[in-house]
Amino acid sequence: MTDERPEWLTIPAPERDELDRMQKILGSAQLHTVCEGADCPNIGECFAKKTCTFMILGDVCTRNCRFCAVPHGRPQPVNLEEADAVALTASQLGLRHVVITSVTRDDLPDGGAGQFVATIRTLHQMVPGSSVEVLIPDFQGSKESLMEVIEAGPDIINHNVETVPRLYSLARPQAHYERSLELIARVHQYGQGIITKSGLMLGLGETREELIKVMQDLHRYGCDVLTLGQYLQPSEQHLPVKEYISPQQFNELESIGKEMGFLEVNAGPLVRSSYNAAGTFAKICSSLKIER
Repeated sequence: MTDERPEWLTIPAPERDELDRMQKILGSAQLHTVCEGADCPNIGECFAKKTCTFMILGDVCTRNCRFCAVPHGRPQPVNLEEADAVALTASQLGLRHVVITSVTRDDLPDGGAGQFVATIRTLHQMVPGSSVEVLIPDFQGSKESLMEVIEAGPDIINHNVETVPRLYSLARPQAHYERSLELIARVHQYGQGIITKSGLMLGLGETREELIKVMQDLHRYGCDVLTLGQYLQPSEQHLPVKEYISPQQFNELESIGKEMGFLEVNAGPLVRSSYNAAGTFAKICSSLKIER
């Protein structure tokens, strides 16, 4: 365990006015963001740019991953007006790339897939021309739920493997590494034109060899975009940080990932799954000559 954060993880405090303005907009629509729910260190930067990652299906998760700040417990009923609220707010913020994630809802028969579908389709209708990225749970391995999301036609489907297989029982005991890889493989197989994405947190005690193996697995299973960031302990009740990964190490891993053949690799201490998602999507469209 290591206690003192290195200087490269020191970031300026967010502007209170910027936070208040975004929180007022989101609050008036009764929407949640993973930026707030997961204590993202980039919240000040993103809110200042009027960008966020919407978190649908409430703000209480049915799983208890030991790295995550999102509260767990018994969720509220699904808000059937949530898709409209997301689309209206995305339009109000002028978003051209909308990122949607959710808590895990193992209590729902479809794992919440229907709410993702409704949100994607409503965005297509109400914010025409915008690209849509979804960061989805594993739907407990349900192919039917995943296919519903694929058929709704998002531009990017992201599903994070989070850490190396050896640490799953410690960090995310209700998940399965192979199930997550299979999800990515299915999107790659059935989601024609959909970009696949995944990410990991570093510093939980993984070895370099284990990390490289996961990167190889992801590429082999059809992952196009990879994000690597530093794990930061949300509270004393969460897993401790075992190691702080230096910016130089992240740069090396980014180079390794690009050499493996990923379309894009974003690696850095403060990188998160949706950090600069719009910029990443624009770079991919440019490199693949996709017109938006």
